[in-house]
Amino acid sequence: MLLSNIILAVLPALILSWYFYRKDTLRPEPKILIIKAIILGIAVTIPVYILETLISPITDGMPLFLYALVTGFGIAAPVEETSKYLIIKQVFVPSDAFDETTDGIVYTIAVSMGFALLENILYSCQAPISTALLRSVTAVPLHAVASGIMGYYIGAAKFDKKVSASTGLCYAILIHGLYDFFLTTETFLGLLIIPLLWFSWRKLQRLYAKAQLEDRYYGRS
Repeated sequence: MLLSNIILAVLPALILSWYFYRKDTLRPEPKILIIKAIILGIAVTIPVYILETLISPITDGMPLFLYALVTGFGIAAPVEETSKYLIIKQVFVPSDAFDETTDGIVYTIAVSMGFALLENILYSCQAPISTALLRSVTAVPLHAVASGIMGYYIGAAKFDKKVSASTGLCYAILIHGLYDFFLTTETFLGLLIIPLLWFSWRKLQRLYAKAQLEDRYYGRS
């Protein structure tokens, strides 16, 4: 059971990382930097978990609806997405290898998949295999789409001063917050994660195509 849970926790993150890396056909990023991004995503999971644990007592005694709202939009989403945002901005944006808008998406998803990988292991190891399976097809893609959309704006902002990277952070927090809120209410709202993930996935695909067009048009590739 434990091995099955770990496989279900790890495999989706690796598949999504590889999928988006392979889509970057114009000027692929050095594999060593992708691995570095994944490792940093894994590493930041622990301080994020500690910070969320320290903050979470503020929700004690709250009604379920308010608890879901504060947990999603006040704790989990802003803490987790901001941690990924800071890694990309501080470590990868200044790099010479970050020379395309699409790089913002590729590196941000790699960091998010590292984060999702360890988070999924922590959640799934002591849970039924059904929980591990559910998280593999919902929580892991959630991290990919929310952070990937954020990554487009980070990448675009490096080359166009009219674009704000923080816009992407706001999108990521909104998508992630809605996901957590819907699930935490423990009501029919949980079903809304399906259209949320679908529409977010579609938006990410459109932004990826847009980024590739911008890179070709401006001669970055």
